[in-house]
Parts: sequence; C-alpha cells; structure tokens
Amino acid sequence: MTDRSHRVERWFLLRANRLLVAGTLTAVVFVAFVVVVSGLSPPFVERMGSSDPVETLFGTMIAAVVTGTTLVVTIGQLVLTQENGPLGDQRDRMRNSMDVRALTAELIGSPASTDPAVFLADIVEAVADGADALRTSVAGSDDADLRNDVGAFADGVTRDATETTERLDGARFGSFDVVSAALGFEYGRKIARIERLSAEYEGSLSEAERALLDELQSSLALYGPAREHVKTLYFQWALIDLSQRILYAAVPALIVAGTALAVVDVTTFPGATRGIDHVVLAVGAAFAVTLSPFMLFVSYVLRILTVAKGTLAIEPLVLDRS
Repeated sequence: MTDRSHRVERWFLLRANRLLVAGTLTAVVFVAFVVVVSGLSPPFVERMGSSDPVETLFGTMIAAVVTGTTLVVTIGQLVLTQENGPLGDQRDRMRNSMDVRALTAELIGSPASTDPAVFLADIVEAVADGADALRTSVAGSDDADLRNDVGAFADGVTRDATETTERLDGARFGSFDVVSAALGFEYGRKIARIERLSAEYEGSLSEAERALLDELQSSLALYGPAREHVKTLYFQWALIDLSQRILYAAVPALIVAGTALAVVDVTTFPGATRGIDHVVLAVGAAFAVTLSPFMLFVSYVLRILTVAKGTLAIEPLVLDRS
C-alpha cells in the first residue's frame, strides 16, 4: 500500500465526517445496484412481470430496519448503564477523578482544566517542559553520548508536543478532533526511551538528573490514562450520537420502504434513460435510502474499531503495524 493510499484510508476511517462516509457508502450501494441489476438477464422489468422482487426486497428491508433500530436502542441503553450505579460506586468514581485532577494540578502548577482538550494539552506541555529541563541539566555533563541522546530525545518530545498542542488548541469535544490530536502523541515510545536512557547512562546521571527522568516518566504515565479516559468518553458520546441519528434515519427509511412495497410495480416508472429502466433507478434509490441507517452504523463503528485497535495497550507496548 502506497503512502497516498494509506493516507486516504486513514482519512476515510478516522478523519472524514461520519455523515459524509455514510452518504458515500449509500451512493456506492445505489450505483452498484443499478449497474448489476441493469446488466443481468432477463431484464428487471420482465422479472417484475413474472414475480414480485420489489415485495420480497422491501418486505425484508422493513423487518431489517425495525430489528436494527431496536438493536441500536439496546446499544444506547448499555452505554447509559455504565453511568448508573449505587451511591458508593459514584462516590468512588468522584474520588478517583479528584485524585487525578489533584495530581495533574501538581504536575502543571495550576488547577486542571475542565475542558478535555486543554486538560490534555496542559499535560503535554508539562512533558515538553520536563524534557527541556532534562536537556539543560545534562548540558554540562562530561558524557558526550548522554548529551547527544538526551538532546535528540528532548527535540523529539518538543516537536511532538508542539504539534499535539497546536491540534488540541480550539478542538471541541464531541467531534473527533480532540481524540485525533491526542492519539498523535505517542507516550509509550517516550516512556520506553526514558527507561533505556536510565539503564544505559546509569553511571553518568546525577541524582538531580535521575529525578528529572523520573518526573518526566511520571508525566508521560499520567498522559496515558488521561488520554484513555477522554477516548472512552468520546466512544460513549459517539455511540449515543449514533443511536440518535439511526433513530432519525429509520423513520424516512421505513416510509420509503413501505411506499415502494405498496405502490411500485412494472408500470409505476415507465421508460428508460441511456438503456437503464427508470424503475431500476427508482428501486435502487429506495433500496439505498432504506439502507442508510445501516450505513450510519458502519461509518461510526469503522472509526471506533480503528481507534480501539490502535490503542489496545495502555502500557508502553506498540501494537500499530501500519
């Protein structure tokens, strides 16, 4: 796979608007239906005269839309169930959250933000500051290899941190922008690099430099669960959003399917354009519209599964083979 095709694939799976993806998939279904049905023999009009494929197709689709909508409502209920619980559990959740906020405030030197994008950006900036402090500390070391390795490491951290904070600036939670920016900061590789620096230059590091490495590692270790928490909140948000949109799409899909089932026959759309019967176009369009709730489901789940696959491990294990 070329870099260009890989970028297109990543854009389609992650960055593209989910309504655009669903609309594109629906259009592909319509075109494929028209092309295949028009090319088969005997012609679709003749088959409609001898049997009733429209009744079979849309009768099945009505059942599928109703069943699928019920399933989506169940998914929404499961997401909401995670937010329910007895008072003690809710108290523990709040206590744990406040502990993390206190730890974050100690790290960044100011109260933690309530905005997810700013919250993550503050931690990333603290990591960059820690890397700069480490580079300054080892600048006077007699070990040239230590200075070079720490300098290269700090440069990489600063570069990644700058790019991440720029992307987080102004990002609004609910869109994919916050999660997309957060995923670009690979904390696992940086933690592993710190571990290698500590082991390789054990005899050259001063106590102060070891403390700076430990603080930097702690900052990166805090970013991991913070990012995972924001990602989990986004997943819940997206699944609720998906449930709402599928419920909205199910109503016109049922209307179109029911109308096609009730009125479309071989005489409803007479004539042809460029060799394609109008009834084929009408049935194909109705079929695509009826499939739109499923295409919404596919578009959202593609993104969620892609993100989940790339972030399975919270510890410093790199699973992405792309």
